[in-house]
Amino acid sequence: RSGARTVLVTQRIDTIGEMSCNPSIGGIGKGHLVREVDALDGLMGRVIDEAGIHFRMLNRRKGPAVQGPRAQADRELYRDAMLRELQAYPGLELYEASVEDLVVDEPAEGSAAAAAAAEAGRPVGRACGVIT
Repeated sequence: RSGARTVLVTQRIDTIGEMSCNPSIGGIGKGHLVREVDALDGLMGRVIDEAGIHFRMLNRRKGPAVQGPRAQADRELYRDAMLRELQAYPGLELYEASVEDLVVDEPAEGSAAAAAAAEAGRPVGRACGVIT
């Protein structure tokens, strides 16, 4: 969102957005995660809005602290929409590899720069990183 050039390293680009056998987003636990992470400007929420086939508010009869929206997705639509959005995201490069090491340099001013070493020792890095 800040305009920084970013690389997303994944083992297989064709499995980006692939969902489990229970293709739902939200609920009491995962719903908080979706809202809090808000990675890529809320991409996960926007994609489920596009690929959702059933939307429901859980625990509607209970108090707001335990209520949570949940959406069931069409697995193919979700996978295709997520990949399309990531490929079109400005400043984001998709890179297919396995990260085998994390190299951290500590400059004089106390900030740290990190680079991920992918297969065959090829460094893939930027000035900072997010590890999930």
